[in-house]
Amino acid sequence: MMETVSKELYEHKVRVRVCGILVEGSKMLLLKHEGVGSAGFIWSPPGGGLEFDQNAHSTLVKEFKEETDLTIEVGDFLFVNEYKDDRFHAIELFFLVKKIEGDEKLGFDPEVPKNEQILTEMRWIDFEELKKMPKANLHNIFSELDHPSMIVESSGFYKFGSISKK
Repeated sequence: MMETVSKELYEHKVRVRVCGILVEGSKMLLLKHEGVGSAGFIWSPPGGGLEFDQNAHSTLVKEFKEETDLTIEVGDFLFVNEYKDDRFHAIELFFLVKKIEGDEKLGFDPEVPKNEQILTEMRWIDFEELKKMPKANLHNIFSELDHPSMIVESSGFYKFGSISKK
């Protein structure tokens, strides 16, 4: 059924997403998304789709709360990532974010029915560990970087390597 949900929500549409990069020390907060990518899952920063009546900052605050139970402050704009393959096309706006309050707890993706959740794990992952992980298990923003810590130093418009839904 997840395949049906993803077709209705995501396929053959241009989707604008906002994503937050939350770093503490040498670790980044990432969510495991099942059923995404050629390897069956990817680790990706929290975020979600921008709706017509919302702005980027309020959407990112809302998505972080839903997915991680954290209250964040949206900081500097980092970069745009354009992802495109034969089925999916996403424009993703990445922002640096700061934790204001809360204890992280895995939440849910509100665009997917609760009994079909694709968010299955949340972890603080060290940059060195990220560097050693297979690229197929990471969001495509990590594909072209020499070191994952470079993500907070990036700016501009990118078309990083492609990872498609399974």
